[in-house]
Amino acid sequence: MTDRPKIADYMARNLVMLTPGMEINRALHLLLGHRISGAPVIDDSAQLVGVLSKKDCLRAALNASYYQDWGDTVANYMSTDVQTLEADLDIVAAAETFLQSAYRRFPVTQEGRLVGQISRADVLRALAEHWG
Repeated sequence: MTDRPKIADYMARNLVMLTPGMEINRALHLLLGHRISGAPVIDDSAQLVGVLSKKDCLRAALNASYYQDWGDTVANYMSTDVQTLEADLDIVAAAETFLQSAYRRFPVTQEGRLVGQISRADVLRALAEHWG
């Protein structure tokens, strides 16, 4: 039996990164401009501290429409309870994790360090290439 592919074989490595102090309006435009549904939020020491999704940005946009002010930061809207996947996890286990979760993407870590991001589409591509 051949080895199953790993998350590291299919994850995105060149990520759009956000910071907690970034203006939410700027973060929203980065997500829209790069056509991504979310991005990791890292602190000054490059540690993962959260994730900001388009849904989070929608909440910010709704607040801005009420108050006519985009002055808030990413820190006020990002999710801080972040589930990650390990880079060496096999792709079948990753698919099972996606099926048990509402998340569309997971940050990928290796030895505690953020090294990439894996999406549902990445996992589907891996499964199709190897068993389709």
